[in-house]
Amino acid sequence: MREAMMRYRFYLLVGICLLMNIQLAISAEPASGGKTNDPIQTGVFRWIASPPLYSPIDRPSDPCCSVKDPSAVYYNGAWHLFCTIRSQKRTHQIEYSTFADWDRANAAERHILSVTDGYFCAPQVFYFTPQKKWYLIYQTADASRQPALQPACSTTDDIADPASWSTPALLYQTQPDKVKAWIDFWIICDDDKAYLFFTSLDGRLWRSDAALADFPHGWSSPQIVLQADIFEAGHIYSLKGRNQYIALIEAQKGSRRYYKAYLSPRLNGEWAPLADSWEKPFASLANTTDKDGHWTDSFSHGELLRVGYDQKLETDPSRLRFLIQGVNDASMAGKKYGEIPWRLGILEPGK
Repeated sequence: MREAMMRYRFYLLVGICLLMNIQLAISAEPASGGKTNDPIQTGVFRWIASPPLYSPIDRPSDPCCSVKDPSAVYYNGAWHLFCTIRSQKRTHQIEYSTFADWDRANAAERHILSVTDGYFCAPQVFYFTPQKKWYLIYQTADASRQPALQPACSTTDDIADPASWSTPALLYQTQPDKVKAWIDFWIICDDDKAYLFFTSLDGRLWRSDAALADFPHGWSSPQIVLQADIFEAGHIYSLKGRNQYIALIEAQKGSRRYYKAYLSPRLNGEWAPLADSWEKPFASLANTTDKDGHWTDSFSHGELLRVGYDQKLETDPSRLRFLIQGVNDASMAGKKYGEIPWRLGILEPGK
């Protein structure tokens, strides 16, 4: 009798433990029934596209057909936007404007930067805290080098003064031996180093680094860090609270542009695919709906809007907003690339 009672108590205790484990497992499940809606984990992104928010303005002295390659920071109560403009006489220049919110962007006063009389475009802006200076990274042309297109920077103490930027300073004193073509230069820093990323229009993403004390010079020999079906505009960000970095890289299918995404735990680490196909993109026509009228079939040269403005390029993964250049197929038809009427809009998370 005593032995039977002991067996009963043992099985009862086992049953109670099993029930407790089941209850713990149920309580640990997300409200979605075990599925997560976090696109950084699933790689499933959905977007709602704003109407065009920033378009070319009429400049009779040099007609402008497009605005593209945006980079923006929110600082001192206003947005500061830098972008490439394509015009008839001067094909590549950088334009600056500032405004309180994006609904007012198109009405903002425009300023063409005067850092050079030559070719300069594809800007990236950030505040470099160690030097207490604003940096504008961009590509310019130097006929004495091969290739002529080169990464350069200008600096200022006052981002709101478009006349205050310094003249271009090339990032490399001599051309790196391994690099025969490069485009769309992008810098992001961690606590120890600055990292320069670029693409080479052949499915490769490159990286070099420099000590923060040597910035904006002292770059190491560039290394290939990703080979895939990618094209240009490789932009890397720190994901707030995640100890992760996301790389967004433009790809193309036919005449349409779209974006892929990759993840890494370190800026000097390997990049794992997150949303890296036409069927499962970061941003494309396939996963975007329109808020108010359809205006773009291509999703090109985008900038994630950041939660800060410094060199760490931090963005909030719980509320990603993607500033893109866009155009519809009809507006592209029959035009040379430099004549395409790109405009800027913002993608907000959808369902």
